[in-house]
Amino acid sequence: MIRIFIIILILSTVLFAYPVWRLGTWLHLSTATNLAITVPLFLSQLIARFGLRHRKGPLVYIIRGAADFFLGLSPIIFGEVLLAELCLLLFDWPSANVAIAIIISTAIIGIWGVTQAWHPKVVAVPLSSDRLYRPVRFVQISDVHIGSRTSRYLDKIIDSVIDLSPEFLCITGDLVDQRGVTEDKLRSLKRYSGPIYYCTGNHEYYEDLEEILERLKNLGVEVLRSRSVEFDGLQVIGIDDNSDPQQVARILPSIDVLDDHYSILLYHRPHGLEDAHRHGIDLKLSGHTHNGQIMPFHLAVNKVFKYTRGLYQYENTYLYVNEGSGTWGPTLRLGTRSEITLFELSPMRQAA
Repeated sequence: MIRIFIIILILSTVLFAYPVWRLGTWLHLSTATNLAITVPLFLSQLIARFGLRHRKGPLVYIIRGAADFFLGLSPIIFGEVLLAELCLLLFDWPSANVAIAIIISTAIIGIWGVTQAWHPKVVAVPLSSDRLYRPVRFVQISDVHIGSRTSRYLDKIIDSVIDLSPEFLCITGDLVDQRGVTEDKLRSLKRYSGPIYYCTGNHEYYEDLEEILERLKNLGVEVLRSRSVEFDGLQVIGIDDNSDPQQVARILPSIDVLDDHYSILLYHRPHGLEDAHRHGIDLKLSGHTHNGQIMPFHLAVNKVFKYTRGLYQYENTYLYVNEGSGTWGPTLRLGTRSEITLFELSPMRQAA
């Protein structure tokens, strides 16, 4: 915990304190005014992540949302301030004008990022297989993050799902990322009339996992924890999230993968494509990465995960990594998309 605290302080100094203080000096603010602005922003993540973690209420939600929004924009501000430092060394520009330009451009980027986060894109993925005897149409959502996001956003997601008229809906984890998200806040799931299949994500484990699962079951969601169900010639399998990259390899042997069914594996993290292939899985669905959510964090994600976004193939097994239907932390998307994935499966003979 002390190590995490120190890391947060260092990052807060570099990303928050330095650029905000520098903008204040370029605007010729008094020391007192500059401190009054810089110190709360410098401490914003400590306040939001530690001080307010278990508190609730409209004011807490606003403070945490503002802290997260500032966190999301901080790499942009930091980069702009560094560029401005160089420009002010090379050119005789008024520093106040440079600071105002940074603030305006950051505001424009922020508005664009919020718009992207609030309007998920439907991504159609056509696939074919000789194990299918009929066309199949279903939807995947992932990483909605109710807690960071509101129940109103879940309503919006479900509206889009209903409009697509899928046979069933798959949720690949991180539906909830906060303790005490009530059944009522998830009730819009009931508006979708087809089967809903769900596997756990890492964030449910950080919160009240068993209570979350009970609420989902009460809403008619089929919770798949290392087990499978059959649906009209398909087999849908769910495996619990785990930080171990070998989780798929460990759990799949205990599940009877049916050779005569098209098999869909729900597993939150994009690990185990090769293991899924060895056990006869046709399609693996994952999320988790958000594709970094905000540039340049995608560079770090690319270092951690081999598969980060979109469709991948290993021999006759496919993996699809959803970029996240919602957002974690900042309600912001820069260089990535919020996504609802529509799968359109067809028998191999129809693909010719």
